[in-house]
This record gives sequence, structure tokens and C-alpha cells, in this order.
Amino acid sequence: MGVKIGGEIERMNGKELSYEEFVKNYVEKNQPVVITGLMDDWRACNDWVTKDGLPNLSFFSLNFGKSKVQEYPDYIAYTTPLFFRDDWLNLYLDSYNMHMDETSQEKNEVNCSDYRFVYMGSKGTWTPLHADVFRSYSWSANVCGRKKWLLLSPSQSQLVFDRHMKSSVYDIFEDVSETKFPGFNKAIWLECIQEQNEVIFVPSGWYHQVQNMEDTISINHNWFNAHNLSWVWKLLLKDYNEAKGYIEDIRDICDDFEGLCQRNLAINTGMNFPDFFIFIIRFSLANLFQLCSLVKDHKIKVHDPFMAQHTMSNLASIKQVVSDMENFLQELGFCLDVKEVLKKPDFMKLCIAMGVTYRRLRDEHWKHNFDTTEVDCGDFLHSIDDSCGKVYSPNDLVKLINHVATDLGAIFGEVKL
Repeated sequence: MGVKIGGEIERMNGKELSYEEFVKNYVEKNQPVVITGLMDDWRACNDWVTKDGLPNLSFFSLNFGKSKVQEYPDYIAYTTPLFFRDDWLNLYLDSYNMHMDETSQEKNEVNCSDYRFVYMGSKGTWTPLHADVFRSYSWSANVCGRKKWLLLSPSQSQLVFDRHMKSSVYDIFEDVSETKFPGFNKAIWLECIQEQNEVIFVPSGWYHQVQNMEDTISINHNWFNAHNLSWVWKLLLKDYNEAKGYIEDIRDICDDFEGLCQRNLAINTGMNFPDFFIFIIRFSLANLFQLCSLVKDHKIKVHDPFMAQHTMSNLASIKQVVSDMENFLQELGFCLDVKEVLKKPDFMKLCIAMGVTYRRLRDEHWKHNFDTTEVDCGDFLHSIDDSCGKVYSPNDLVKLINHVATDLGAIFGEVKL
């Protein structure tokens, strides 16, 4: 049973591609693309590669060989390309832990991390077939070496699963059992040979298998934002139902069956329903904060149409996702005090980082610091009254978004909340 190749991944020159074009043609359409011209000024492309184009292992050994931690804040190996900067996942994890007990403000024992990696692989090594964590987007930049990618559209993903949709093919180049995977031979794959100094964008839900054709080093991020937030929720719901099914037989003897389901979900998937909802609440507030920073005296006076359009579109996407969550938090006794969130330094850190990011999306050469003197959390707190100061459910969050946006007079252009 062979792999059927239906075409190659499109290539674009990043220097001739605007951010708006990237979003319209690839993010919104959930289509992969290889982009050139994004790595010209990366320090990694000099330090990590020998004159012969091989991994410079001596450099790693000399500079990082005795390291016991993974952070080197003074060594800037690369800069995240503009197209991938609207990264809610890692922006969030720079300010918060994904798993947090809101009463103790301490990490629980579930591991927390970010999703930015350096991969090194010798010629012939490979990554088994998979779709990325959280059904996130990913980008992968080849610092040196060449890789062969095989990608399968989400519309065909069922073809690589068994009859019960429980397990997927591990290696698409092995002798795949037609009895176990009856749809595999119908799958049509896209192929890509990724060269040195090329970046590939892998959209949500695309299964892919990757082989190192040479000794290779790559820099990789997983990320999501308003455009693929629905993919994250759908995965969480699917994994929750599976986790629940595995332990259904102990429901009657379990003191907190739903809590156990959520804990298993966090361990297996990387977050659970409360984690995801807290994430969404904080980003809702951060987007509303951006609107507040654009409007003086709570009148419709927009200083930055791009920012207004972008944040309103984000909030519209959030509302669409949370509308699907209403029936799944009732048993968890969820409550988040909005005003307490706004008072904490981590929230201002998130808002500042988001403001910097969005201004750079509008203007690649924007270098100024985010101005927090005009609007601070005190101004934002004023727009939240007691009727929406606590969020117990997704419906409460929708009411909060509508209340604050209306209070700010923030209905612009074609995007409506």
C-alpha cells in the first residue's frame, strides 16, 4: 500500500508577503505554506552552522554544554517572524501557568511549559505521523539541513485511523494494514522538501510525518489565537469524552468523578476545561483592555483602526467558541473574580505584550514601548460594574464582553459583537 502524492506545498517569498495576505490566504483557509526570506538576520543561522552547512556541535558544547537550565535571555538566537507573532499560547505562558489553583496561586503537580523548541536530528531520523498539540498551528524553521514533509488535510484525517477511530497510523511508509486501516490507501498527501533557511507553516489539524534528509537543526513554535481557538475546544471536548469513557465504571464509587475526569484531561491533553476557560477569560479582558486604550473618555474616537478591527474580531471569535461551552462547566463550580484578575501584575504584563504584538502586526518597524500612561487597569475597572464582576459560566463571559464593549462605544466597521 503506497502513499499517494497529490501535490506540493505552495512556496512564498516572505519579503513580498504582507501580514494581511498571510492571514487571508493561509490562516483563514487553514492551508500550509513554505515561506522564504524570514531568517536572514538570525544569529542561529551563523552560530549553529559550520561553513560546510552542518550542525556546529562544537558551538553548542562550548556555549551550552554545562547548562542545567533552558533559558538564555541574553542570547537572542532568532526573532519570531511577523506572520506568527499573534501567538496567544506562548504569550499567555510568559505571564501565567496553564494549570493554576486560583486560591493558592501555586502550581499543581501537572507539568507546565511553553511551546517553543529547538529540534536536532541526524540524517535518516524521523517524526511519526501526528497532528500538533492542542490542534495548534506550528511553524518550523530549518537552520540547517533538509527535511521531507508529508501532510494530510484535516478533511481526510479519518483515513489514517482504524475502524474505531482510536489509533492512527504510526509510519505511513511501512506496510500499513488495510484490514486495520481500511481508508489509508484513499488518502492524498501533499509533499514538501524543506531546504535550509525555509520556514513551513503547518495549520490546525493537518497530520504530518517528517524525515530528516540531512543532519538538521530547526526552531519550532506551536501556537494558537482567535482564528483556531475552535480547534482547541473541539480537541478538548473529544479528549474529555474519551477520558470520561475510560473511567465510567467507577463513577458510582468516586467522590468527585467530574474532577477526576478534568484532572485526567489536563494530564493527557495539556489543559482541561477550567484551564481553557480561564485562558479565554483573560484574553477576553486583554482584548477589551486594548479597546479601552483606543477610546478616550469612553467615546467612539479610534486612534488605530487596525487595532480596533483586530481586537473586535478576536472578541467575536471568543464569543462563538464560548457559546459551545455553556453546558460543560456547570458541574465544576467555576467562579473567577474579574476585578481580582485585573489588579494583578501578570495581567498588565499580558496586556503590554499583546499591545506590542498588535502594533508590530500593523507596522513591522514599530519599536516604541506600549504606552500605559493614558489608560491603566483603573480605567478599565471603572467600566466593569458589579453585575458582571464575576464569571461563573460562558454565558457570564459573553455578558461581560457585551457590557464593556457597549460601555466603551466599541462597535466599529464591519465587525460586530
